[in-house]
Amino acid sequence: MLKRARSAYAQINGQSAPFYGLAAALAMAIPLLVGSLTGRAAQGSMIALGAYLVALRAPEGPYGNRARDLASGVLMVAIGSAVGGLLSGHTWPAVIVVPPLIALGVAVPRIGSTAGLAVLLSAIRPPSADVIGIGLLELIGGLLTMGLLLVPWPVRRLRPLREALADAADRVAEALDAVAQDVGAPDPSPLDAVELTNPDLLAVTRMPDWEERRRAASEALTDARAVYGLYRSGRGRGEPTRPERLIDALGRVLHETVTLQAVLEAAKNYPPDREWELETQTAVSALAARLRLLAGAIATNGEAPLGGEESAAVRRMGRLAEQIRRAGLAGDEDLIAVSLIGQVRRSIDRIAGETSSARRTIAAGLRIGIGPPRMPGPPDPRTALDRMRRAVRTRSPLFRQITRVYVTAVVSMSLAGALHIPHGHWLTITAMLSLRATYGETVERLVQRVGGTAAGSVVAAVVLTLAPTQRVVAVIVFVFALAGFALRPINFAYWGLFGTPLAMMLLDFSAPSDWSIAGERIGLVAGGTVLSFLAVRLLWPAGHVERLPVQLGRMLSVHADLVRAAADVVGGERVRLPQEKVVTAERSAEAVAETGDRLRHERLPDTELIGRLRDAVRAAHRVRDHLIAVSRVTREEAVDAGPVPEILDRLADQLEEAAGLLDDPGEDLESRSPAAELEEELADLDAYLKKLTKRRRAEIKSGVGREEFTPLRHALLQVSGTRYAVRSLRRDTGRVINASLAAVGQGSEPEPEAEPEPVSPSGPGT
Repeated sequence: MLKRARSAYAQINGQSAPFYGLAAALAMAIPLLVGSLTGRAAQGSMIALGAYLVALRAPEGPYGNRARDLASGVLMVAIGSAVGGLLSGHTWPAVIVVPPLIALGVAVPRIGSTAGLAVLLSAIRPPSADVIGIGLLELIGGLLTMGLLLVPWPVRRLRPLREALADAADRVAEALDAVAQDVGAPDPSPLDAVELTNPDLLAVTRMPDWEERRRAASEALTDARAVYGLYRSGRGRGEPTRPERLIDALGRVLHETVTLQAVLEAAKNYPPDREWELETQTAVSALAARLRLLAGAIATNGEAPLGGEESAAVRRMGRLAEQIRRAGLAGDEDLIAVSLIGQVRRSIDRIAGETSSARRTIAAGLRIGIGPPRMPGPPDPRTALDRMRRAVRTRSPLFRQITRVYVTAVVSMSLAGALHIPHGHWLTITAMLSLRATYGETVERLVQRVGGTAAGSVVAAVVLTLAPTQRVVAVIVFVFALAGFALRPINFAYWGLFGTPLAMMLLDFSAPSDWSIAGERIGLVAGGTVLSFLAVRLLWPAGHVERLPVQLGRMLSVHADLVRAAADVVGGERVRLPQEKVVTAERSAEAVAETGDRLRHERLPDTELIGRLRDAVRAAHRVRDHLIAVSRVTREEAVDAGPVPEILDRLADQLEEAAGLLDDPGEDLESRSPAAELEEELADLDAYLKKLTKRRRAEIKSGVGREEFTPLRHALLQVSGTRYAVRSLRRDTGRVINASLAAVGQGSEPEPEAEPEPVSPSGPGT
């Protein structure tokens, strides 16, 4: 029991939003208290209700983005209150107006539930002639919430950016740690076969998953770029700002880490005779520790130490690599092993250089100018109309969810109006806030809402019975708002527990609720729960399976484009792999992964299909890693890469053909094996590597100095460094194709392949 309590406290302490709760609580309690003291309790409750509706938006990101989001929420509350006031006393016109607004909030995240709730809660009030006055009162409440939430702006303006940058640096450090722990590690399969449930033991006995760490780092960098993009004052400058330079440096560190991991995997097949793992592991771990120091300095605004410029572990690794190289010059080390250790050293040196560059950027201070405030531009109606037409034509999952929410809102409001149910708005609120895109998510939200609402309604009845005066109720509103909004990010059940009595007291502040109203609320929430369950169970499947061919086809197509870009880099036609192509490919794979997550929440999840999608996504992530490694290893100098560009072009052809087959599944693929079609080209690559080795021997015998960097030596270094990555790329390309085709009912599952056999030309070193 004590352990569970500590775990719950740690979760609350890490995910709660105390300032958000305090600001929302003050915005609601102050008007109620002032209204009760001045004899204007009704007006105070209107202001508090406007503050409540705006606080529900929970804006995130930089303060400029929060200000724009809150400003749009304030306008929606004011206009919605006026519209709802006009609908007050007119049940069936409200049934016509409110459900489309609720559905629009699902379609447009910027609107959310604010507009629908504002109109609905205003329409249930007794008719009033002062509709504009009520709208102004709720406008004041919204402005009060907005002001309190933006109060820390002068001193905390850059905090969201610092948090995003610090998280990105931490995630990249974790990726480096995963690489370090894999160097010279024993076979983890015996421990992996042991089933463990204790998370502490799992953290000790399991090797960190490189692919998960790499994806987490990539996602953190994407988030950091997105957060920086919301600081509009940084746009339009000729040269990059310091945050931009830091993000770019961390991105280069991650890409070089991917390259290092690929070269280390190759070095396991071509290890030198001398010990090299310990020094390499120490150097990579030291670089990860330096990145963590930088993350701490970013998060604390320079208060934490930055660490030194140089690393003794990196220097020791450099001396070891030099010893291995000299042994190769003397003919005591394998040619390929020497070149791979040289690639490892270069990757470590580059990571150290980029880390030093990031350190200098942080030491100078992450400042960014303040630009003039700008509201978000109006959306293009033609683009929105095109998206709407496409969604209707394809019956996309979002369109189905919008339609499901609309029908449920119409039914709930019609039942409340036809049966003259007192407080029938709780039926609609439960239905509109509980419906989610999948069966599992909806059921989870319904369970949390029913449990929290039942407990919260009982608490409200007890509290209102013991606190009959409005002043005491205002104080209780402050307490419940503070707890509800602060704990809302953790679990929806907390919001049901504290938000239920909060809403009941706000809506009936001038005439406090009693036990009967609490019972009605519980019954209406249960009724809304039944409606939501029937809607998600009976109204149209989510449609995620139907969209899989399109999503998988796009994933294959954009990865084919990325493979061709890598072929251009190897062939010397490009300088580097375009970052936008890498990001596009990653997002296409994440879209497939998100669909797999959605399918897990279905009532009867197809575990076989989910497994195929997981295999396809993991293979796609590995394909991108291999392409990054190949591009960065071959970027140093234009050399004859042999058949590598042709191999990459053939792989791109296969990806494009598979994408076309997903659109036109008429071809029989049973006799087709994408992974087997490149055996001849890969054999040519091995033969080319042996040819380079012989030519290098002849070059040395002809009198060329062993220390001299000749085009032939560069070619040998680069081709030996890319061979393992190219073979792994071939294998994972076949897997992503076969898994994608198998997911839509074509092809077969990819067979496990053995690792590529080492090519061990012996002779003098490079």
